[in-house]
Amino acid sequence: MEIKRNIYLNKLISKKHNGLIKVVTGIRRCGKSYLLFNLFKKHLLAEGVDTRHIIEIAFDSFENKKFRDPEVLYPYMKEQMQDEDMYYVLLDEVQLLDEFEAVLNSLIRMKNVDIYVTGSNAHFLSKDVITEFRGRGDEVHMYPLSFAEFMSVYPGTKENGWREYVVYGGLPLVLNFKTPEEKITFLKALFEETYISDIVGRHKIRNRAELEELLNILSSAIGSLTNPTKLSATFKRMKQKSISAGTIKNYIDYLCDSFLIDSAIRYDIKGKKYIDTPVKYYFTDMGLRNARLNFRQLEETHTMENVIFNELKLRGFNVDVGVIEINSTNEKGNSVRKQLEIDFVCNKGSKRYYIQSAYAMPDQAKMEQEQRSLMLTGDAFKKIIITKDSPGPYYNEDGVLVMNIFDFLLDENMLNY
Repeated sequence: MEIKRNIYLNKLISKKHNGLIKVVTGIRRCGKSYLLFNLFKKHLLAEGVDTRHIIEIAFDSFENKKFRDPEVLYPYMKEQMQDEDMYYVLLDEVQLLDEFEAVLNSLIRMKNVDIYVTGSNAHFLSKDVITEFRGRGDEVHMYPLSFAEFMSVYPGTKENGWREYVVYGGLPLVLNFKTPEEKITFLKALFEETYISDIVGRHKIRNRAELEELLNILSSAIGSLTNPTKLSATFKRMKQKSISAGTIKNYIDYLCDSFLIDSAIRYDIKGKKYIDTPVKYYFTDMGLRNARLNFRQLEETHTMENVIFNELKLRGFNVDVGVIEINSTNEKGNSVRKQLEIDFVCNKGSKRYYIQSAYAMPDQAKMEQEQRSLMLTGDAFKKIIITKDSPGPYYNEDGVLVMNIFDFLLDENMLNY
């Protein structure tokens, strides 16, 4: 079963021979190695590249452990390059290579070398691309399977596919397992033995239990506004534990750096300014999120919001939480300032979309509730409500585009409907 990851393959193809180091980042097991060593290599061979001009090394393989030493790797690379034709260097999990920045910067200076690397950690890679590669890094960020990619190999209906996807997520390896028990066992073991152990080891965390408790709290509250201070208070109230806001901020940074979670900060639409705190956190993969909670909390309302967030990020949007302040009166008749929320403010170039995630809209009252904040933006950017049960897509009498989740996920052009 070959999964086509065309969005990422086409990005790599478009960046060939641009003189930059192509850096494929993403969560562990999302398919980076498959993209590089299978799909992209097949493309090179189909283009007529000689196999001797493709140099590939996976640094996480035991047999390649010696190449983690730059004093071994660099002479080996030079030895492989026998002529002036173009050589394609494919390096997997490059953060395991000592002094990888210096090695790659040396290789890229050679006129007949085109470099492609993968890495699972933003701290070592994407944050350092600009500084350590001195402007020579070109990042391609990879996500687990989108719902459209998942459905391209799923044998059943989109409704059954959705039920599988929101429970077990989009890590490609999950598709190898047939039963729910196998998938659950795999995801729970992967989280414990790979993701958490990796973070604990990399950052020398002494209290692993604290990190795991924080993950449980974040897993239970996807799409909820929070910050380190609030989370510290939650620990004290629910767990009878004292953990400083500073420690929690560090833990969250580690989780973001490993691509396990992502954040959306608040944007004051009328004031045209960002509000630093609180923020919303979403999981990069729903299967991993559910594994943290032993597959207990499977509420589709928040799950759908998380899936929409990931899809927007995958499509290249900058995604914020919209805030609109209005004047209102309380039950005593006093004037008060009130904040209304738009789930997602999505920007890419000159395009902007305002999007609400609404699992169900059974009547006109719910429709009015969901679109109230949309109608108060004061601008003409497109306003969209994505639901689970809408027959859509259609424009309602207020000019709001209403579509169902399958319209959105399976047609990348649907936002322009």
